[in-house]
Amino acid sequence: MKNSEEIKEMVKQKYSEIALQDKESNESSCCGSGGCSTEVYNIMSEDYNELKGYEADADLGLGCGLPTQFAKISKGDVVVDLGSGAGNDCFVARAEAGESGKIIGVDFTEAMIAKARLNADKLGFNNVEFRLGDIENLPVGGNSADVVISNCVLNLVPNKQKAFSEIHRILKNGGHFSISDIVVTGNLPEKIKNAAEMYAGCVASAIKKDEYLGYIKELGFKNIVLQKEKPIIVPKDILVNYLNEEEINLYTSSPNIIYSITVYAEKGEECCSPGTSCC
Repeated sequence: MKNSEEIKEMVKQKYSEIALQDKESNESSCCGSGGCSTEVYNIMSEDYNELKGYEADADLGLGCGLPTQFAKISKGDVVVDLGSGAGNDCFVARAEAGESGKIIGVDFTEAMIAKARLNADKLGFNNVEFRLGDIENLPVGGNSADVVISNCVLNLVPNKQKAFSEIHRILKNGGHFSISDIVVTGNLPEKIKNAAEMYAGCVASAIKKDEYLGYIKELGFKNIVLQKEKPIIVPKDILVNYLNEEEINLYTSSPNIIYSITVYAEKGEECCSPGTSCC
């Protein structure tokens, strides 16, 4: 696989292309809607229709969970969405945080930021903003967010440990996150791990579930809860692009190893340096 900067550029180009399409175009090859599933990112998305605040124009069908459903957002909360895309999760979060809340979406794809801002303008939301930035170096002040959410995006970040460190930095003491992402419990075939399209689709970039949760524990997050877990089945019409028939049979005969998880954790209360008055 390429180095970190090459990976970021590859992901940016792919998601810039997606930003210029509508959801119907993105899902036209999705398994279940047309019988063909040539784009791997389509096979993981979930239905937002029942969630308050859902805006169809902001839904590109790119997620792998419903983190806002589990995020325990309260009125007046400051919520930061990492990899905000066209704004889908931000608008659902706004419905929970209310007009007294503040929603900040961060994405490193200019085309996605432009699309999200257009959607927010059409809706007349003045407490939702979108910032261009890198998840490994968030354009958000420290100890400023009550809640962090993300939907199938941290997986695309080369340095996942740095990403979780940034989440810890921007969360207020006692704040929490709810994040949906892709993990594995076994070993993917090398041909899949080395495929750029499978990386952009969050499969090749998936790390072991224990390693993923380990980063969270190492940073001192508390009350870690696996809120949801579901297997991800990669259809044969995707696998044939990377594996021969024998390799496909071997892969499909093994227990499923790709999972979508939604994980919750809290930033514990922290005290300032000894001798200060803020403790």
